[in-house]
Amino acid sequence: MKRKEIRIRDPFILTDKENGCYYMYGTTDLKPFSMEAGNTFAVYKSYDLENFEAPIVVFDGEEQGFYADRDFWAAEVHQYQGKYYLFGTVKSEKTFRATHIFVSDTPYGKFTPLTTTARTPESWECIDGTLWVENGTPYMIFCHGGKQAKRGDMCALEFSKDLTTPIGEPFILFSASDNPLATALPEEWNLGKDTYCLDGPYLYRENGALKMIWSSFLGRKYHIFEATSEGLKSPWKHSRGKFELDGGHAMLFERLDGQRMIALHAPNKAGLERLEIFEY
Repeated sequence: MKRKEIRIRDPFILTDKENGCYYMYGTTDLKPFSMEAGNTFAVYKSYDLENFEAPIVVFDGEEQGFYADRDFWAAEVHQYQGKYYLFGTVKSEKTFRATHIFVSDTPYGKFTPLTTTARTPESWECIDGTLWVENGTPYMIFCHGGKQAKRGDMCALEFSKDLTTPIGEPFILFSASDNPLATALPEEWNLGKDTYCLDGPYLYRENGALKMIWSSFLGRKYHIFEATSEGLKSPWKHSRGKFELDGGHAMLFERLDGQRMIALHAPNKAGLERLEIFEY
């Protein structure tokens, strides 16, 4: 499959330098011309980021009798302590959107649930959990929003070393509305006045600073914003992103030759989303 033939939202690239290939995850079980999704996560394998093998399902909710049955979004896989951990957004009729963690011995599955319940707060509407390890301590960074948190809160929650148990309470890093360039969602979306989108956090260190790319809206366009801090609990400084396109939910990865790249989906229109990659 060619890159431009694959419809995907929220792409996440895992580079396998030992085997000279890439694994691409994300929101892959999309319904036609909709942002709604089914209940599977899949992986695409590539050796050049242009040609991809047919997708392999790495987790099938129905097959495993999993409690969530819809909107399996934003899968990303992290290598941590000798295993591979998939962080993915899931939902059911009786539960809020939440990030569940799955584990496997290989990047191509099969993944199994690490715990019986999601790892974001049970009564919160949460999406897009990602793993960040700070001074040896693992954290989940995730988004709390919608009608529950209209400002769009970027939250962090400390975890036990094995990622099974939250420690303490979530704390807010910043809100989408803290960036003066971010724009509230259109009122016709029926989420209420002055409600902000917040999604797709990805953290990295550069020149000693902690940095994050995340997505919201700049006018009517989906946009990648940037934030910088000294640490998770330090103040964050905000700026606009580098790209003028209707695309986002980005992450950074190293190409096999060591060049740092950014992966995102664009345009942000149901049915047209494709993987875009640029040097970063």
